[in-house]
Amino acid sequence: MKTGILGSGMVGQAIAARLFELGHDVMIGTRNPKKLSAWLAEHHGVKVGSFAETASHGEMLFNAVSGIGTLDALQMAGESNLDGKIMVDISNPLDFSKGFPPSLSVSNTNSLGEQIQQAYPALKVVKSLNTVTAQVMIHPRKLADGDHQIFISGNDADAKSQVTKLLESFGWRHIMDLGDITTARGTEMYLPLWVRMYGAMQDGMFNIKIVR
Repeated sequence: MKTGILGSGMVGQAIAARLFELGHDVMIGTRNPKKLSAWLAEHHGVKVGSFAETASHGEMLFNAVSGIGTLDALQMAGESNLDGKIMVDISNPLDFSKGFPPSLSVSNTNSLGEQIQQAYPALKVVKSLNTVTAQVMIHPRKLADGDHQIFISGNDADAKSQVTKLLESFGWRHIMDLGDITTARGTEMYLPLWVRMYGAMQDGMFNIKIVR
């Protein structure tokens, strides 16, 4: 499948590498292709392009841009390149403007996932993978053999079904559908706790396991 990853930081690189490993036709979108030269030298076959080129390329898209930069990046991607496509929104609305720990730029009555869906009604936004660090996103079985949860939120049932299949190909065993895109508020608002747990453990290799 043709996949487009918007954002070339640690998360974008991890997602791109894993998708390529699984046989997908991958393009990664960035504002600065030169900074990816060393990484691309180690990942032959992954294409690089602008946000617009990447959005046009992908049948399924991933938003791995920082929360504060997401809406600007999507504007650069272009509405015509986004319409009708599935976007896995990994980003969180973390605001580091006042230092650490970050606050959330949107919360309680809205979420970044909802803002994307509101701005691009024809885009099928599925919020997922935003509650774990990059290596857990792409290799969940490295942690407790995958016996832990990942969440999805979105309005389109078929889009969530396709994203679920992709997550299963990554190795995810327990995928919980929380409901429509408004449920992204919950997973995004978990991030301040995640940051504090990371600070306490000095290690991002952890996740939630639901016990009933």
